[in-house]
Amino acid sequence: MKEVATVCARDCYDTCALIITLDEAEQILSIKGDKKNPVTRGFTCPRGARDHERLYNNRVEAPFLRQGDRFEQTDWNTALSLVSRKLGEILNEHGPQAVLYLDYAGNTGLLTGAFPQRLWNAIGATQTDWALCSASGHEALSLHYGCSYGTTPLELLSVNLVVFWGFNAAVSSPHMWALARQARKSRGTRIVVIDPRESRTATDADLWIQPRPGTDVALAYGIINYLVQNSQVDLDFIKEWTHGFEELKVEASKWTPERTELITGVAWKHIQELGEAYGNLEPSATMIGIGLQKCDQGADQVRAVSFIPALLGLHRGFFYSNGDSFSINQRLISGRALADRAPRIVQQVALADLAKHREFKLIYVSGMNPAMTLPNQNDFREGISSREVFVVVHETHWTKTAQYADAVLPAPTYLEKDDLVVPWSHNYVQYSNGAVRPITDSRSEIWVMQEIAKRLRLTEDWLYEDPWEAVGLALQDAFEEGSLESLRSGAMLKLKRKPRNGYPTPSGKIEFRSSRAVEMGSNPLPTQTPLGIPKGNLILLTSATPKYTSTQFQEVYGAIPAVVLVNSEDAERLSIENGDIVELSNDRGEVKVKATISNTVPEGIVWSPRQSEGLAGKPQNCLMSSNPQEIGRGPRFNSTTVTISKH
Repeated sequence: MKEVATVCARDCYDTCALIITLDEAEQILSIKGDKKNPVTRGFTCPRGARDHERLYNNRVEAPFLRQGDRFEQTDWNTALSLVSRKLGEILNEHGPQAVLYLDYAGNTGLLTGAFPQRLWNAIGATQTDWALCSASGHEALSLHYGCSYGTTPLELLSVNLVVFWGFNAAVSSPHMWALARQARKSRGTRIVVIDPRESRTATDADLWIQPRPGTDVALAYGIINYLVQNSQVDLDFIKEWTHGFEELKVEASKWTPERTELITGVAWKHIQELGEAYGNLEPSATMIGIGLQKCDQGADQVRAVSFIPALLGLHRGFFYSNGDSFSINQRLISGRALADRAPRIVQQVALADLAKHREFKLIYVSGMNPAMTLPNQNDFREGISSREVFVVVHETHWTKTAQYADAVLPAPTYLEKDDLVVPWSHNYVQYSNGAVRPITDSRSEIWVMQEIAKRLRLTEDWLYEDPWEAVGLALQDAFEEGSLESLRSGAMLKLKRKPRNGYPTPSGKIEFRSSRAVEMGSNPLPTQTPLGIPKGNLILLTSATPKYTSTQFQEVYGAIPAVVLVNSEDAERLSIENGDIVELSNDRGEVKVKATISNTVPEGIVWSPRQSEGLAGKPQNCLMSSNPQEIGRGPRFNSTTVTISKH
């Protein structure tokens, strides 16, 4: 037997360092967390532990081309010749704006995700703003702090209060959850969870606060008002490091106990309890979940919540994402800094509208399953089904998107190639070794990119550059000690982080009253907007479950369950019984699912596992709006309203 050290390349908070154990025939026996990594700590999630099972299930074995309603296997030369010819024709006839490179974070390795963008930057193809997941939260924090980085996971071991705000960490980030629980055991750290539903994290919290969805601005202002009124803010810190406190204080004063209770549905005694915890249990860490900003009020919710640590005298005492604290030249790796023209950027959340209206003649998909994950699926699928659009998918597995393609190209998984994965929560990095030889006739994203470039007769030298040389240049000043060569020799390094007290805002301080927001035409302070729930509708919440990363791992664990959790009061009113088949519907579509009666969701709210497919084959995301948020252009998934009826 032998062991191989690698890093999970999935888009996840934890970015686990893994130890792969192989038998004499180089078959994977097990995948375990690496004990040497202080965040991974020797364990991994149910997905990582069974990742090797995906190697042999539902793989794209070879290149395939569509012939009418079916696919025919072909060879790489034939497939790439067709793709390159189509691409060249469309560039000549319609220009690069008619070509869409649609990528995302299905594999976050620098060689898998970033470097292959060079082809598309060279030809000036249309790209997206990558706003589908977390962009509104990033923009929200940047309005007040200049950028979005904050506390790190290991700092949870040295705080006295951890608040998971809209963050089901027990499922989405089991390592951060383990660190918080260790702090509770070793030093008495108190864990507070703020979530509209009784999540796995809420069940094990010391205090669970349950606001109505979309009312977190009001909740945050209520807490801020409590802190100000009870002299539990750090006035010296506020004077030295912040701007706009007086305006914030005036706004917060409007959120009396009565008004805050009325809007949020949270009893004031619970808000007071959290305010006392913030004021007395110093230092604290406020962990802002990505899900908090996926609604109509999303960006403003993140803005308001982030103010609390600053009022307590903490430099960036929140966590959202730490990717922008590192000094890595991503623009160099992707070729954006090398190209002689800037690409057209379209809104990822609004792609269904563009696809329906045939904005693109060729769509090349990599590292994404957009026929499941984008909102307003009926319109998106109508667009990519058109004979006017040539769809190419470079993918490891036969995803739903691959089934819509005209050309499907097989890609290797992260277990079948070397790469470098940069985390976005912690700063521990190590080389990602391929554990096994490719088991299909797959080719890497870089190989495919360069082969297409050759067929298009592109002459830019940087298209054919050795990718590791490019990565080495991009990482020149990235580490506290060591270099890329240290990583390739097996070392684990720490990325340098920008200073916690650095605020690249116009004032150079934390701006409670954002001057950038004023320039953008947005409110300088967060605003609690009305929920706007149509009469007879319920709010549909969706979130991650332990066995799936986005739509991945259905090859291992089966289909994402097509179920909906309904409160007993709503079920009685609608004459729905446990196990009934029900239809969730709105003006965008309808999805059939099985009802489960559960008071883990409050009255007026239903919950389903994220990105599931209904019993009749309709995707959950056909119900979701493709209208982006104003701040950050992120999605509004958790403001979706539906009617529910027995089928």
